[in-house]
Parts: sequence; structure tokens; C-alpha cells
Amino acid sequence: MTATAPADRAQLRRFLDAEARRLGFSGVGVTGPDAIDHAAVDLAGFLAAGHHATMTWMAETAARRARPRALWDEVRSVIVLAFDYGPTSDPLEGRGDRTRGEISVYARNRDYHDVIKGRLKELADRLAGEARRRGLGSRAKVFVDTAPVMEKPLAAAAGLAWQGKNTLAVSRTIGGWFFLGVIYTTLELDADAPAADHCGSCRRCLDVCPTDAFPAPHRLDARRCLSYLTIEHDGPIPTEFRAAMGDRIYGCDDCLAVCPWNKFAAVAREAKLVARPDLVRPALADLVGLDDAGFRAHFAGSPIKRIGRARFVRNVLIAIGNSGAAELAATISPRLGDQSAMVRGAAVWAAGRLMSGSALAAAFRGKGAAERDPAVAAEWRALGFTPPAEA
Repeated sequence: MTATAPADRAQLRRFLDAEARRLGFSGVGVTGPDAIDHAAVDLAGFLAAGHHATMTWMAETAARRARPRALWDEVRSVIVLAFDYGPTSDPLEGRGDRTRGEISVYARNRDYHDVIKGRLKELADRLAGEARRRGLGSRAKVFVDTAPVMEKPLAAAAGLAWQGKNTLAVSRTIGGWFFLGVIYTTLELDADAPAADHCGSCRRCLDVCPTDAFPAPHRLDARRCLSYLTIEHDGPIPTEFRAAMGDRIYGCDDCLAVCPWNKFAAVAREAKLVARPDLVRPALADLVGLDDAGFRAHFAGSPIKRIGRARFVRNVLIAIGNSGAAELAATISPRLGDQSAMVRGAAVWAAGRLMSGSALAAAFRGKGAAERDPAVAAEWRALGFTPPAEA
């Protein structure tokens, strides 16, 4: 393939920067496809330690994930872009009312994958058009978090952001409240210098974690991470992490929210990413009774819809159990007979936190097969109660 002239590379980069800003991206960087060879070693260590938990696809796609050319052998340049989604206020403040749940900032409106992928495609098309105008052919592929692409190491290699001690991307100019999008292109573009790490001696993100999910700086054990447990984990929340979940019903922003570099973060400007009022500290009582149709309707277009009703109601029940609000006990009883064993188990735990053993047994009467569910019986025993079927 013929090398692109320096003048064309410079013009294409100026065009790329201008168009990216016009489309709402807050940062752009360029690197080469061989710039993150070290990531293969880091990823192998992460997988060997089992820190990916049940996310088996990470191991299955490890070869393509760590090396861009293994995913697409024609790629010559990698463009990494940032898109702001910052909140209007600190999500760690105003959480005193435990009858309300906490939803991660990124999930308080439309699914960012759809929003950003459309912008990436438009940017890639415009860049290809400018290349054609200069007599250069090009092809591109765009990615937003769903393909085997290591966005954060690529962002660091492209000078856009470094990976903080919490493993998230951090920038000196835009903080940490941003999504990453990636374009693989056959165009030859000049690479930026890699980003330097500016975390210094700061440990705020490590120390704030409610479950000690960081075995060391820059290392995350997903098995202990509340974002993983409330979103990706399909099954009962391990007992040891339930109290630590507090009021979190989808994701956890603590390690991001405390980062001092967020003084430079910008609030979301894209209307589809501005928080819906009903998803900022929603009432738990309004969510625990959702059936499948109600869940789908309430979260249409939201990333929350992806986890399904059972996982979400499981999370809501754990939050209710952590609320200490006796008035929420009545909302638990219908879920003791829920069609989902996972929900039934969470309901037993939540009820056990808010009810006496006799009140819980009374609430369970008439729930049919739920009384004989082994998973539910295990939850009863964990609370120190005798399962109703054995009483």
C-alpha cells in the first residue's frame, strides 16, 4: 500500500479534529494498530486470575481483543474519541433517603451505544469522503464497547487519556465522565504521543470502593465489583456483598465520582444522554412491582433494559433490604412468590432484614411452590429461620 504524503496526513488530521468536535466529541487521539502489544500480557494476567468472573467472552476473544490487527488485518490507524456524559451534580451527594435507588450516571437515559455509534459512523464517512477528495481510498470499522476492542489501552496509546488506578480512563482536560468510541481505518494517519499517568500518590478511587474490588492499583477484580454484580452477574448476589450494595440498583460510580480530575469534566450536552428525572434517585417502591412488560416499557431505549427484569428487581430488593425502611416491607411480600427463583431469594433476604421471622412466615403463606424452592430455603437458613416447608 502506498504511503500517504505528509501534507495529506496533516490535512486529514485537521479535518478529523474539526469534524469530531462538530459531531459532539470532546477529545480525539490517533495511534497505530501495534501500539498496545503490552495489553496482551496484561489481559492474560487478568484472565488467569479469574478477575473477569463470568464474562467468558473476554477469554474467548482475547487474541482479537489485545491486537487490533487480529480483529481486522487491514487497519493502519486507530482513532479514539471521547464523548462527555457528566452529571449536573455529584452523584455521591443527596443519597440520604434510602427508600430511593441509585442508578449509574451513564444509564439514566438512552443507550449510549446507539447514540455514539451513529456519530462514529458519520465521522468515519466524512473522513473517507475527505480522503477521496484527495485521491485516497479508505475503509473503516467503528466500535462502541461491544466488540473485542481494548478501548482504554488504545486511548492511552493515542494520548487521549490514561488508565487510572481504578482502571477507568482519565484525562487532564476532560476528567473521567466520558464514553470512548473507536474507529479502525485503512488510512495512514500520524500517531499522537501516548498519555502519561497523572494519578500520582492519589488513592481516592481505591479507598472509596465499598467491596475492596481493587487487589492493587490498576487492577480490578470483577467478582467483587458492584457494577459487575448488579449488571453482568446472572444469579443471586453473593451474601457478603449485599449490605455493601446499599441503595445501588444498577452500577456503581463511586470510584469515578471521587476522582479529582473531574474538576475538568463537562456535563452531558447530548439531549439523549441528559438524565431522565425519573431515573435520578427513583423510588424503590415504584420499581419492585414491575412485571416483565412494565420493565420493558419503563426502560425502553435504556441500557438497563439489557439486564432483564429479574436481575433488576433482584437489585431493587437488595436495596429495599438495606433501606431500613419498615414501610417498604409490604412491597416485598408479592415478590416472595415471584416466577423468578432469583427474585424470590432476594425477596426472602430483603424481608428478613425488615420483618421478624413470624411476619416473614406469614407473608410466605400461600406462595405455593415457592415454599419448596431449594434456593429460597437456603436464603431462609442463612437468615437463621426455618423454611416454611420444613416448619
